[in-house]
Amino acid sequence: MSKPVYIIEETRLRENLNLIREVAQQTGAEIILAFKAYALWKTFPIFREYIRSTTASSLCEALLAYEEFGTRPHTYSPAYTDDEIDRIAEVSSHLTFNSLSQYERYYRRAQRVNGQLAFGLRINPRYSEVGTDLYNPCAPGTRFGVSADKMPERLPEGITGFHCHCHCESGADVFERTLVHIERQFAPWFGQIEWMNFGGGHLMTRRDYDVPRLVRLLKGFSQRYPHLKVILEPGSAFGWQTGYLLAHVVDVVEDCGITTAVLDVSFTCHMPDCLEMPYHPQVRGAVTVEDAAQLKDVQGYAYRLGGNSCLSGDFMGYWVFDHPLQVGEEVILEDMLHYTTVKTNLFNGITHPSIAMKHADGSMEMLREFGYADYKSRMD
Repeated sequence: MSKPVYIIEETRLRENLNLIREVAQQTGAEIILAFKAYALWKTFPIFREYIRSTTASSLCEALLAYEEFGTRPHTYSPAYTDDEIDRIAEVSSHLTFNSLSQYERYYRRAQRVNGQLAFGLRINPRYSEVGTDLYNPCAPGTRFGVSADKMPERLPEGITGFHCHCHCESGADVFERTLVHIERQFAPWFGQIEWMNFGGGHLMTRRDYDVPRLVRLLKGFSQRYPHLKVILEPGSAFGWQTGYLLAHVVDVVEDCGITTAVLDVSFTCHMPDCLEMPYHPQVRGAVTVEDAAQLKDVQGYAYRLGGNSCLSGDFMGYWVFDHPLQVGEEVILEDMLHYTTVKTNLFNGITHPSIAMKHADGSMEMLREFGYADYKSRMD
């Protein structure tokens, strides 16, 4: 392909979905897809073979679940608004409030719209091992959730569940340590609720993830609190290592001894987490070197990779290849489906990568191509 494209690999996607389904079956937990990490709705027919529901964080995500996944989502938002709450309530199965003030403002109204809604409250155990503050939901001063010291002795009318999100691409060991804090602080209220949502960030499809440990932890929790339905809503775990971004070298430039291969994709537009987190994505056929001082110990041809936007910092480096890169050569950036595809933007109006699926039989299906009309519509 001569244009940039995100390529989903059906075989890998099904492997992840199968593992997630097995965990759900072994533990009795409900594991649902978080759209904030993966929302490629043309793949939902595959997802529906393995899972029953999804989770939304906005009106648009809730509508996508209702219209394209075919089920009512578990919805949580940091802040519902007057002009959206009615429609969100109408299409959701669960509605979780971020604060007691949001509950007071919208509980009655949402209940009138949808009498079948299950209502929850987000809790904050003030414990998280997420090292990057940008992604740490329990950092001091967080706007997420209610801490135990601010909880009323008796839960507000209609609250039947808790939602707690403390992880980001974390292991089962982190969940085990976090669970201690959740139970220590909030178990006094467990007798008043019917379900417990442990949120996302449980990266159970990562190769080194301790799945048996997760199963043991979830079973143990259910044994201690058999009346509580357990819910997990990972995002990355579904799309982890299920596809890549195919890019091309369009130029090679040098300045102050630094050689940059300019690509027909952008880090800030098409891979924003790389700059925000930050992290270096794997490049097929290349060695990642995060510290320039290490270049002297690596044999090969070192390049910084640069995006094609006008943002000065739209680059990362270094990667070492076993040959000099040529204009027109393909560069494959691995694991570029989760979070990346939902956070892309049209800054600079640069060419947006297409989306394709590589089926199990090796055939390629183009799911979506983008053009000028997509850019122009953003300004309508």
